[in-house]
Amino acid sequence: MNRTLKIAREFHWEMGHRLPFHTSGCANIHGHSYRMMVEIEGSCDDNGMLMDYGEMKRLVAPLVDRFDHCFLCDENDDLMKDFLAGTPFKHVIVPFTTTAENLVFYFLDELWNIFLPYQQITGLRLRLQETEISYAEAERSREG
Repeated sequence: MNRTLKIAREFHWEMGHRLPFHTSGCANIHGHSYRMMVEIEGSCDDNGMLMDYGEMKRLVAPLVDRFDHCFLCDENDDLMKDFLAGTPFKHVIVPFTTTAENLVFYFLDELWNIFLPYQQITGLRLRLQETEISYAEAERSREG
């Protein structure tokens, strides 16, 4: 009997950024307490498990750790790149504006490649919560 289900684990980190194009406060340097729900879908093994939660953490944590307590900088933000170049501050430069929408797609692509070798996993959904009241969500499956 084929038993398909979804399991999820939540990850947390702190990260700063800015949106230089923005016409309000988000153009300033600021930060968020990010929460990301990583949900995988697929078939259970003979023990009734899709994946051990500890294994899920082992796979996702390095990506989260890369961004925890860093400043995320758009590669086109020359003002911030010039400033950060002369400091020891942890930062990651990315080829996109640092909106929650772009971030959720970035994380989705990164994590899809990590989970892809696990044939029992057929889908991945991420919910990236930037504030208590706002989030972006994206998903991917082997079918599309």
